[in-house]
Amino acid sequence: MADRSKPRRGSMGFSPRKRAIRPYGRITSWPETDASEIRVQGFAGWKAGMTHVLIRDMNPHSTSAGQEVRKAVTVVEAPPMSVLAVRGYRMTPYGMQTAGEYWILFIAPTGALVDQHTKDLNRVIKNYEAISITGVNEPKKREKLWKTSRLIVATPQVVRNDVLSGSLSLNECSLLILDEVHHSTGKHAMAQSAEMYNSSSESKHIFGTTASPGSNSVVINEICKRLEIERIHIRKAEEPMLRDYISGLEIEKILVNVPEGIRTLVIPLELWLNSIVDRERRLGRYVRAGAPSFGGLKEAMNRAQQSIRLGDVRGYSSVSNIATAMTLNHLINHLLTQGITAAKEFLDTSSDSKNNASKSIQNFHKDKRIIELKRSLFEMEEIHNKVATVRRLVRQRIRRDPDSKVIVFASFRNTVESLIEALTDLRGVKSIKMIGQSERGGKKGLKPKEQIEILKKFKEGDYNVLVATSVAEEGLDIPSADLVIFYEPVGSEIRTIQRRGRTGRHREGEVMVLIAEGTRDEGMSSSAQRKEENMYKSVQRVSRNLPRKNHQDLKNIGSFSVFGGGEIISAATYIIGEREKNRPKIKQTDDNNIVTDYSEEITQLDPSKFRPQGQTGLNDFDRRN
Repeated sequence: MADRSKPRRGSMGFSPRKRAIRPYGRITSWPETDASEIRVQGFAGWKAGMTHVLIRDMNPHSTSAGQEVRKAVTVVEAPPMSVLAVRGYRMTPYGMQTAGEYWILFIAPTGALVDQHTKDLNRVIKNYEAISITGVNEPKKREKLWKTSRLIVATPQVVRNDVLSGSLSLNECSLLILDEVHHSTGKHAMAQSAEMYNSSSESKHIFGTTASPGSNSVVINEICKRLEIERIHIRKAEEPMLRDYISGLEIEKILVNVPEGIRTLVIPLELWLNSIVDRERRLGRYVRAGAPSFGGLKEAMNRAQQSIRLGDVRGYSSVSNIATAMTLNHLINHLLTQGITAAKEFLDTSSDSKNNASKSIQNFHKDKRIIELKRSLFEMEEIHNKVATVRRLVRQRIRRDPDSKVIVFASFRNTVESLIEALTDLRGVKSIKMIGQSERGGKKGLKPKEQIEILKKFKEGDYNVLVATSVAEEGLDIPSADLVIFYEPVGSEIRTIQRRGRTGRHREGEVMVLIAEGTRDEGMSSSAQRKEENMYKSVQRVSRNLPRKNHQDLKNIGSFSVFGGGEIISAATYIIGEREKNRPKIKQTDDNNIVTDYSEEITQLDPSKFRPQGQTGLNDFDRRN
């Protein structure tokens, strides 16, 4: 009988009931294989028992070489299993050692977007759970969290900081996914995280996605080089394979008159600005024709600074005057395009000594014209017609469909506050604001948890109007947003596309862009449209110059399947079917009329109209009287 302290290992259904040395297997040899190939080195199973088999002894050094011998073997049950992790091995002077378990890192620019992607992944992937790591998690706790999952969604700042602190290693990360990859430029944390990954990962693969790569070929090239991108896939909404899955989107521009009360406030500021620009024109600093613009003032500032470096002492006064002109230009645009509250916010922010310690700013706020303007502004309520227009559009939409959801985008927090106040008394309207987490003008922002909670309430119908700053522009999936209102157009094609993308995803949507008549809003709208038209060309130009590698086509998606038409088919079969369905069909007949009647005489050309012999261009043309 078996010893009580050593219970029997193995099943009574197999003979002999021999006890194994250990309940788990061990690797004694590795198959010879090409290092470039990936092969299964073993399989997992459970010991079911022992039995005997007759085998031929192939050991040439054995006394029974070539004979059939009876050997005890272990019976292993190996049912179908799902792969949860992959462990790699590498050869060392001490033999084969584990290289660790490979994992996937998903980076998104904001905490709200990280939370959204985490929920979406857990809804689609059932084998293991994705976790989120953001700045909300303490650094000490993050070190443990990095080791708890094979699929992690995080913000780029957290990834960069933890790599620098040594609490995170990316050498075992097999795939890096970057959402809103257009951020991967300059000193942005996303670009730095990608570079850290490329320099440390032993099996690096980067997959980046964005709906707005931008229209600047230089910037797109920078993204590709820093991320080591090898291939760009471009898909437009009007393509046949996508057309059936994209809802319609109606875009309308609404011209809004600027109230006379605001124009009256702007007049002394414009006179002040023009006087500064006229002086700098005489000095040769400001060279652009037409009305003063920020671009012209920026060029003038560069010339003034260059003159100082060359020893011209007059450059110091020019720098101060141009800085004042820049501030005036911003203030005028705030008043004309945003309204009273935005101008108040701008003045409060610029007068903060913590943010601005320059003498030009201090002198600006001491000027009598600015003091008088502050007094007038703080005595006035918001009178800009854009506020009334937003109120009207929201009221019409909610009256038409009480279940509708509306998103209003504004650039400034005070404008958001004014819009929330203007919408409070509308019947059926339940509005809520969403702003960033940074502190502005002594007012705290919203923490990532608060932003996530607001989005949740908006999606669930607790609120039907979301008034937000740029924090809600990127990536957030709000499927039932029926109307998006731009309080002002933005000159960036990236921000325009991102804002517009908050509607029209699952059903028909509308986009309303408010443009203050006779202001920079008109130039911003045209600029964004022009850049968006050039974006596709710029991406194609960069794509052609990338080093081309052999494309596996559909071989790399062999393990994926698609549910469609009531059945499950392979992803490759689905794509092939879509290609064939949308392939342009060649006509069997030619509808063009072919001329078969040559009975008409061919008219002869007048010899006087012949090109003179030796003429190669218009410069060589011999004029005759």
